[in-house]
Amino acid sequence: MGRSRRTLPEELLLLALDPATGTTAQPQSLDLGLAGAQLVELALAGRIAPDGDRIAVVVPRPTGDPTLDCALELLRRRGAPVRAVHWIGGPRLGLRQTYLSHLERCGMVHAVAGQMCGVLPTTRYQATDTEISREIRARLDSAIRTGVPPDPRTAALAALAHAVGLGKHLYPGNEGRSSRSRLRDLIRHDPMGGLVAHAVMDVQNGVATQPRRSSAPAGRQAPGGRGAPEPARGVPAQPRRGSMARAVAH
Repeated sequence: MGRSRRTLPEELLLLALDPATGTTAQPQSLDLGLAGAQLVELALAGRIAPDGDRIAVVVPRPTGDPTLDCALELLRRRGAPVRAVHWIGGPRLGLRQTYLSHLERCGMVHAVAGQMCGVLPTTRYQATDTEISREIRARLDSAIRTGVPPDPRTAALAALAHAVGLGKHLYPGNEGRSSRSRLRDLIRHDPMGGLVAHAVMDVQNGVATQPRRSSAPAGRQAPGGRGAPEPARGVPAQPRRGSMARAVAH
């Protein structure tokens, strides 16, 4: 996989990066979204494929992207298809920081050292080329504004942005309400993106820790998810069972 195209985890992180503060919006759920974005990117590269609510490795050949290949190898070692909700809900030690450092090495962002309260060291990240972030945002805006079905990559990016709660960051206030609604509805345009987005929301809502039960009607928010994004209308919720490991935010 060449560097002529940005990966979905990179694009999701650039969307979440606040140009004014140099911090990322929704930092805890963003780690889950990045893990989900890795799955979608690997699926687009033909390395994995959905098997019901599970993810199966179909071509274990490396992509050439070290971060993606690490995830691919971990999936391969499982030996059997793994539930998307369990993969995304597994320990994610510093995945957000891993990608921030990756973007810094690629020259997409640069780190700015600082201090909190004049004592604690902090690091903020500024995009080195704001045109890249504007291009990513323009793709979402176009899909929302025109109503034309987007390409799978943009649809998956929209699904992930909604799942991690970036809607209020990208389209704030009452004036952004309709855009947030349409962002949510873009989930239906990519099956893999929809599967992963629902898994991200299920982890946040704690659904994966509950006993298996029949799927809720489409568009209905899962129990325990007060304040979390609601699933897209018209997209069936994924089957839910088993237990999950607690996600670790960096």
